Order: sequence, then C-alpha cells, then structure tokens
Amino acid sequence: MPDSRVPHRRRFLVCEPRHFAVRYAINPWMSPDRSVDVIRALDQWQALVDAYRAHGHTVERVAPLPGLPDMVFAANAAVVVGGRVLGSRFLAPERRAESLPYEAWFKERGYEVQHPGSVCEGEGDLAPAGRWILAGTGFRTAPEAHREAQEFFGVPVISLTLVDPYFYHLDTALFVLDNDNVAYYPEAFSPGSREVLARLYPDAVLATRADALAFGLNSVCDGRHVFISPGATALAGRLAERGYVPVPVDLSEFHKAGGGIKCCTQEIR
Repeated sequence: MPDSRVPHRRRFLVCEPRHFAVRYAINPWMSPDRSVDVIRALDQWQALVDAYRAHGHTVERVAPLPGLPDMVFAANAAVVVGGRVLGSRFLAPERRAESLPYEAWFKERGYEVQHPGSVCEGEGDLAPAGRWILAGTGFRTAPEAHREAQEFFGVPVISLTLVDPYFYHLDTALFVLDNDNVAYYPEAFSPGSREVLARLYPDAVLATRADALAFGLNSVCDGRHVFISPGATALAGRLAERGYVPVPVDLSEFHKAGGGIKCCTQEIR
C-alpha cells in the first residue's frame, strides 16, 4: 500500500455564497421548492476554505454579485492551464452572466483569457490531468469546445461522453488524483468512454453509484489529501487503502443545486 503520497500546494479561486439560492431547475438535483439555508451554506463554504488553508493551499476570492445565485460554483467559470484561461459559455441562460466577473478577475491580473465560441462550462467538464485534459460532453459542454480547448492550450484533449443526467458535468463523475490516476464512477459514462478510461487508468479508484450520488466524486485532491463529501464513505475507504488521506467537508447545502466541493473550487494553474 502506498504510504508516501506527497501533497502539492494549490492555488484556488472561490466565490462566497452570499447570494446562493435555488431559483430555477437546470439539473435533476434542483427544485425551486426546496429552501436553502444561506447561513448554513456560508458556514459550510467557510469550512471548505479553512480546510484548504489548513493544508497549505492558497485561496483567493472573486466578489459575488446579486442575481447570480450559482456564482459560488467557481469551477464552472473557467479552466486554467499554464497561466492561460479559457472562460465559460454556459448552456443555461440563467448562468451566462457569471462568465463576465470571472473573466474580468483574470484579465485584471494579467492573464490571457479566451472566451469560448461554443458551450463550455469550465472545470465542470474540463479536467487537466497531467499529459492531457479529460473533457466531458453529453449534457453541457459541446464537443466543439473540446477542440477549442486543445487549440488554445496545445494540450491533447480526450473526449468522454456522460450518459446519466444526475452526473451532468464531468466533475460529478470523475476527479483527478494526480498526473497519473483518477477516481470515477464507470456507469456515468458511455460504453466507449468507459473503455477509454479503463485503458488510460487501469489502476483507477472506482466509485459506486452511492458514492457518486453522495457527491463523492466532486472532490479535490492535492496528491495526498482528498477533500471529499462525508457521505461517500465507501469511496473514502478505497482512497485510504491507496494511501490517500480523506478530509471530509460537508457541503450538503450545495447539493440542493447539484454542486459540491469541486464545483466551489476553481484551480489556478
């Protein structure tokens, strides 16, 4: 069993859920009839920020704007590779205005920013994984955006098709452990995509549907520590067997909108 996993310091961009609410339904988790406890959401979000900082990571903030209840889900706003930023073009009209404040944040700090020509939902569907970028499609991000990302970053992009509407973004069905391995829920993907993942990652950590429905795959790993939903107990056990250290963080209030730890976390590479 590996016992020498090495953590790597990360730089994260987050957005305080000051205006978080469920006002519309754009995925199976969302229902405007479900009330949101904003105070609890703020406390859970702050616990995530505190956990990142306690493990040596840098956390920066973009200011939340009224009228954008999903702006807390920073991962969807962009993907950053090698200091270059591919922004977002949301499928749902309700979220399209979120792109502007995030792109402005990066531009103000001197980053090269490209606004995508096709529907592209940032790290929701684009997961940098060492030598390549894993890219989800099927519900949100368009295949054309995969090609655009490859041209912009000059990094091979591997397209994966999602087939279960509960796992509408790649980051609800898979997360990157390190440059060489991932954890994922196989049945969230098409048969061909499952074969691709099995070829690329023969030693992957596989999750059950229960793990995935508990948002266990909407996790963040620094190479050793895995910031993970406390409900994904079986997956946490498998990760621990591989030498990873699960760090449970409860973001259950955000599950009402179909999001979790990774959704709230944009990584600045």
